[in-house]
Amino acid sequence: MSTTVNVRYMVNDVDEALAWYMKHLGFTQLSNHAPAFADVSRGALRLLLSGPTSSAGRPMPDGERPGPGGWNRIHLIVEDIAAEVARLRAAGLSFRNEIVTGPGGSQILLVDPSGNLVELFQTAKAR
Repeated sequence: MSTTVNVRYMVNDVDEALAWYMKHLGFTQLSNHAPAFADVSRGALRLLLSGPTSSAGRPMPDGERPGPGGWNRIHLIVEDIAAEVARLRAAGLSFRNEIVTGPGGSQILLVDPSGNLVELFQTAKAR
């Protein structure tokens, strides 16, 4: 059994998404078949970036087309959430909310260029 976790995100523009994940979140490119598909990795996570022309973007039997956005998200652990948020804001990136703190730690939702969410999370013990 593989230790890699695969997550698919539908994106509007594969090249834009590929550059964004590599530049801002430290992902490494595995392949690029733009405009249809690319994949990147970070640790044990393989993120599949599927554009509208990919097989994953084909219409369902009822005609609905898969698209980006929604509330599901990848969850990335960070050491210093305040510093990470400051770095990403300085780069002009958008967030859905402000940092929220609970018993398990602190989190914030970063928005990728297609509207998909990336949760940055700092555990309570790391604070």
